[in-house]
Amino acid sequence: MVGTANSLFRLSNTYLELLAPDGSGTLAEALRTRLALEGEGILGLAFGTPDAAACAAEFRASGLPAAEPGEGMGRDSSTGAVRTWRSVLLPTSATRGIVMFAIEHRSPPEALPAAVPDGLEAEIVSGLDHVVVASADLDAAAALYRDGLRLRLALDRRFEQRGLHLLFFRLGGVTVELAGQLAGAPDRAAPDRATGLAWRTEDVAAARARLAAAGFEVSEVRRGQKTGTRVCSVRRETHGVSTLLIGPDPQTAPAAGAR
Repeated sequence: MVGTANSLFRLSNTYLELLAPDGSGTLAEALRTRLALEGEGILGLAFGTPDAAACAAEFRASGLPAAEPGEGMGRDSSTGAVRTWRSVLLPTSATRGIVMFAIEHRSPPEALPAAVPDGLEAEIVSGLDHVVVASADLDAAAALYRDGLRLRLALDRRFEQRGLHLLFFRLGGVTVELAGQLAGAPDRAAPDRATGLAWRTEDVAAARARLAAAGFEVSEVRRGQKTGTRVCSVRRETHGVSTLLIGPDPQTAPAAGAR
């Protein structure tokens, strides 16, 4: 037993898993230590794979010291449904401090049904757009994601006025955004940190109104950095996770029937 309580939310392109220590166990103690030192936040990133053994071999070929695939099993406390998986863990010494693993799901999709919407389709979150990883050594971080994990570098952008350098790696409809500073020497001893999540929604204004009515502090809607998008920030309570909502800008959407 690892000693955790887990809640999973399956969305269109990923799932979000919330963990809390619950009793004794190796993971429970690790979580308690993490919460005491750093508070709540993003613990790690999980990448899907159709074949855990082949994935482990590919990681090793890329220079990452992947563990042998481990078997996993989970049971839904409300329905009794059982899920099984195999996962390949990478040591944090090789992932710049971020918990990271690949997972092969071995049970049918219905074992983890999609989250049931509790609002109108336009105002709910449908999937994950991107996760933000902050790095004090962007070159080293880029090498990990590009050469080690073999993710596709889709975009490299520099924002001189903001002093930011952003790299966008894409896979499975989700973007991993690496963020670093333009100025100053890299800090090779500093670990990377997964700091934020950006969630897709059909109508940012409607989603904002819903959250505000529920008591969350939410910014005004503004134009996004990506052309044709609008965004807003959830300021609190986000439990240590910078949270953004992103969706299409109706003012830039093509008219019906346009070609």
